[in-house]
Amino acid sequence: MLHLDIHGQRLVDEHGRVFVPAERRWLPLEGVERGQAVSPAAALRWLQQQSGEPLRVPVGVIGGREASEAQRVLAEEVGYGLAGLGLTLICGGKGGVMAAACRGAERGGGLSIGLLPDDDWAAANPYVAVPIATGLGVARNAVIARAGYCLIAIGGGYGTLSEIAFGLQFGRPVFGLAGAPAVEGVRSLPDWPSLESALGASILALEA
Repeated sequence: MLHLDIHGQRLVDEHGRVFVPAERRWLPLEGVERGQAVSPAAALRWLQQQSGEPLRVPVGVIGGREASEAQRVLAEEVGYGLAGLGLTLICGGKGGVMAAACRGAERGGGLSIGLLPDDDWAAANPYVAVPIATGLGVARNAVIARAGYCLIAIGGGYGTLSEIAFGLQFGRPVFGLAGAPAVEGVRSLPDWPSLESALGASILALEA
């Protein structure tokens, strides 16, 4: 259970430790008021929007250009949800899952970054807020995996699989939804609410 001390503007866990945003770890502190109980998602929202020390690293959303309707709907929900948490989205900037996630981020008032394989930023889907033309081709997959705090895979094929492999190699948390490649090390989740909780636990170092 987490608690938010409104007056002290700090998060407190069940052991009386205080979260240090800059270091992303919990430290003991004497005489701390616990305040109101909050969920990990609510605590993450506070961290990103009110603490003054948010996680500035973007969250990667990966998936195929050829996506099913269900995958696109989920990707848009994920993009919208990330925006609501105050998290920046980074993706490959093309169609399918990437376009749907960027559309959700735009709808939620969030920021999306598209790392394009092309050498022309105009190749980005129309919902990318910041298109970056890398000219790297598929090698940009490694850049996305390196740049993201974590990766969220929604469906996908070989390209997504390569990004997952890079992410795991770089020590990134990887979450898989809606038929994402089943790889050891990927945490499979059923929907956005479970992903939201997992993101809160990861970013707030609750799993350590």
